Amino acid sequence: MKLLLNILFFSVSLSFLAQQDSLLFEREQQLKVYLDKLRSSKNNEEKNNANKIFKNYLSETLLIRGVLDYPFASLKTLGTIKSPDNSFRLFNWNVEQDDRSNQYFCYILRFDEKKKEWITIELIDNSSALTKKPDDFLDEKNWYGALYYKIIPVEKSNKTIYTILGWDGNNPMSNIKLIDVLSFNGSHAKFGSPIFKMADKTYKRLFFEHSNKAFMSLNYDEARQRIIYDHLSPETPSMEGFYEYYVPDLSYDELKFINNKWIIQENVVSVNKKGSNSYTLEYINKKTNELEKANVRNNWVDPTDPSSPNGGNIHVAQLPEDQIGRTKNSDSKIVTGSPKISKRHKKKNEFSMNPFMKTRKNRN
Repeated sequence: MKLLLNILFFSVSLSFLAQQDSLLFEREQQLKVYLDKLRSSKNNEEKNNANKIFKNYLSETLLIRGVLDYPFASLKTLGTIKSPDNSFRLFNWNVEQDDRSNQYFCYILRFDEKKKEWITIELIDNSSALTKKPDDFLDEKNWYGALYYKIIPVEKSNKTIYTILGWDGNNPMSNIKLIDVLSFNGSHAKFGSPIFKMADKTYKRLFFEHSNKAFMSLNYDEARQRIIYDHLSPETPSMEGFYEYYVPDLSYDELKFINNKWIIQENVVSVNKKGSNSYTLEYINKKTNELEKANVRNNWVDPTDPSSPNGGNIHVAQLPEDQIGRTKNSDSKIVTGSPKISKRHKKKNEFSMNPFMKTRKNRN
């Protein structure tokens, strides 16, 4: 009798899970219709109307049980990343406006330990009302909008907080890579934490502004437990301080989490995993709005060698395609090398600096 009951319970559970997957599949197909409509809209009015419909339907979908693990694989221009500890998931997208500025949208699906239920937190992009690169604590109603592509849990004061890496299409001249901190208090999200130690100052979040014609690598090295990124320098000495003319200078910095702080270590060597000779790059094709993949050579020998590929990272679908170099059969870009630097500038980068530091040692 007990065996019969177990079999019956197992059968009912399978049937329920199948119904959930079927319902989520149907919702996904409708979401794709709405998202495609959004991406094909021609002006701000069309985009905002289409986005409102997509956004409302997505918020309803997030109430369905099982959505935490459902892949939503057909929604190519919606970022869906989950925290490594499975405690929350981000649903993140942008809408480019007619003036080429971006509006960002995000829902956080997380489990509320006090209420013992899954809740959604909507983030409201309030960047226009904030300072240019805010160093304040922010919340879900005052969010510096961005597209996030990496979540790194860290422990501070016996609590898990999340370092998040993101991208902001700042303006027609420059893009921004940023590192922020996300934490939770019940149904509220908090952004920022004074854990970034740069020179003699501490910051709540970091911004790296650079030319939108260049690609800046910023990612997490799981094996070495560090955030590693391209060091930025002006294209010419006369452009110092004008960050729309900053590009990677073929050197690298890193952040290591030491004593509850992310501490900068400059001029480090970027290497790949042993045995790795390629990496997979995912990008959005501008013509089709579809996700495409490419294998890129990954044969680092010396990171100062300009012939070496600027690689070693895996990028997700929501990253903007204008950061990636062009292929023969695509209207998008794939990186296979580093920005060109003049012989004079490469030989002696006296103006090479981290945007957060006043001075930097010369590189010869």
